[in-house]
Amino acid sequence: MIRQCLLFFLLACPVFHLSAQISTSHVYLFQLKMEEDALRLTSPKMLTSFNPIGYNNQPYWVSNEELYLTVRSLRDTSQTDIYALHLTKGTKMRVTATKESEYSPMLTPNAYFFSAVRVESDADRTQRLWQFPIDRLEKGKPVFPTIRNIGYYHWINQRNVLLHVVGNPTLLIIANTSDGSYKKITSDVGRCFQRLKNGNVAFIKKESPTKWSLCELNLLDPNFGFKTITGVPDGSEDFVILDDGSFLMGNASRIFRFNPAKSDKGWVEIADLRSYNIKSITRMAVSGDGKLALVGQL
Repeated sequence: MIRQCLLFFLLACPVFHLSAQISTSHVYLFQLKMEEDALRLTSPKMLTSFNPIGYNNQPYWVSNEELYLTVRSLRDTSQTDIYALHLTKGTKMRVTATKESEYSPMLTPNAYFFSAVRVESDADRTQRLWQFPIDRLEKGKPVFPTIRNIGYYHWINQRNVLLHVVGNPTLLIIANTSDGSYKKITSDVGRCFQRLKNGNVAFIKKESPTKWSLCELNLLDPNFGFKTITGVPDGSEDFVILDDGSFLMGNASRIFRFNPAKSDKGWVEIADLRSYNIKSITRMAVSGDGKLALVGQL
């Protein structure tokens, strides 16, 4: 009965479409530099000047030199597509060019495919998780044909995926790619998921409109229990995890760092990006060699 009720929610619940979130934004690149436990952002660069009045969001590092983005140009298209930027070569490539909209690009664990949330062109504007071959010789297919209203996701391994299901409330479920089965973990969660060094997953739990917490999901627990790591700055839900285990979050124009090894210090401000005319920092992604890509709304 519980699974039947959840299935009805996934298929029938009114969905908040990703396309409703479109706003002008840019992706910026910084180099992270550690100096005696003080973290600095250096070598700033705007990566999306090719789309100056459009939507540029959701950076994802494919490698230390290649970055996937979600892009919508207000000049020549009414949908979002995935672009690839090669930083060393200074090139960009439109990875998808479809009548649908694609969001949140990510490599699958076997690296033969990349995945994205697709807002489909049917009357219901169905949102499902799709996968596409890296060589783009095929058109791709849904990862979970029957699970809809997917807003965000995170690959655990080739068989299991965390899914953020849009609704009221939002749901966090874990789904199996082999048979399409799924299990509810919790509700009222944020859109960002990052892997911890111990293999668990960090995410935001929204206990109330004014109380949000950074939590650790135990993937080895059959019941997928989770615990609170710390509270977060008001209204912040996007974060990255650095090699030393510390967290970065944006709040308005400022970037904060939380080091669990020095939890008594709480969130420490490390940068204010107002001088770059960045008023709202949202998504972030960090590369293996210490480059930080972040989204700033002007």
